[in-house]
Amino acid sequence: MKLNIALLAGDGIGPEVIDQAVKVCDAVAKKFNHDLNWQPALTGAAAIDAVGEPYPDETHEICVNADAVLFGAIGHPRFDNDPSAKVRPEQGLLKMRQKLGLFANVRPTFTFPSLIDKSPLKRERIEGTDLLILRELTGGVYFGERGRKDDGNTAFDTMTYTRAEIQRLAKKGFEIAMTRSKRLCCVDKANVLESSRLWRETVQAMEKDYPEVEVSYEFVDAVAMRLVQWPSDYDVMITANLFGDILTDEASVISGSMGLMPSSSIGEKARLYEPIHGSYPQAAGKDIANPLATVLSAAMLFEDFGLTEEAKEIRRVVNKSLAEGIVTEDLADGAKAYKTSEVGDWLAASI
Repeated sequence: MKLNIALLAGDGIGPEVIDQAVKVCDAVAKKFNHDLNWQPALTGAAAIDAVGEPYPDETHEICVNADAVLFGAIGHPRFDNDPSAKVRPEQGLLKMRQKLGLFANVRPTFTFPSLIDKSPLKRERIEGTDLLILRELTGGVYFGERGRKDDGNTAFDTMTYTRAEIQRLAKKGFEIAMTRSKRLCCVDKANVLESSRLWRETVQAMEKDYPEVEVSYEFVDAVAMRLVQWPSDYDVMITANLFGDILTDEASVISGSMGLMPSSSIGEKARLYEPIHGSYPQAAGKDIANPLATVLSAAMLFEDFGLTEEAKEIRRVVNKSLAEGIVTEDLADGAKAYKTSEVGDWLAASI
């Protein structure tokens, strides 16, 4: 198979972890006789510095014409510490999601046998966890009307959803649930928010189309508590943009490190794959960042194109690296810590 992949390294540790994912993908392509064509493009603070825009038109064209996008991270401290900045790296991320129509962020949460005791949660609580959160990505409070009143002392952000936006995400959730344990949980705040009542009403109306799926409805605050108490109770979850942003980061600690969790963002046509961690600017350029989440995101990419053996091979060598201690400093726990580039080299050589 020939795949054209847009390569958006972004900011901070993005370029370093992306480099390792490329090494691994190229090794897989060589082993399984595929042709990968990488197309680098600018985004985030790097793009602002180069052309004054965090998601340039040239980058969008590359992404639109690619089969998939492999993305690193966006963000830089000089923008975080300047609330008056008119152009921000994160605007590029939102613009990219909107222009590519990436409406569903798919974040798996699972445990690694060799790392289960590194989680801040007790072994007996997290063993067997294998859940998937679908976060709506192009609506809600991040894209609603916002502003400040005339006196400058009152600000507002509006959470707006259409039935169609909810339906397309829920449809994807139902379809994925059918391939798993046929359990789906809709996470909302329907006791307070009108937008959440529309979520619940819409999903309830869709239940008849998926009679084999057992659907539950829970408030987001209760889920936030239950995720750290009984995470294995959940399988597929669907939720709004803001709620999903928070819950997926909370769920990531179950594995023991945010540096281990991959994700994909899918639209009607476009597909984007990225680690869930941020740009981690404190580690940028030091060759110490954990590349495994980005590598596992690449595994999701192969899987979505039907290349299941290739995805399994990536996951095999990742698990092998964890079991044998070929890890960066965040997982070394007093043992030898390997450099980001060394982990990437080892994974590629193992393939």
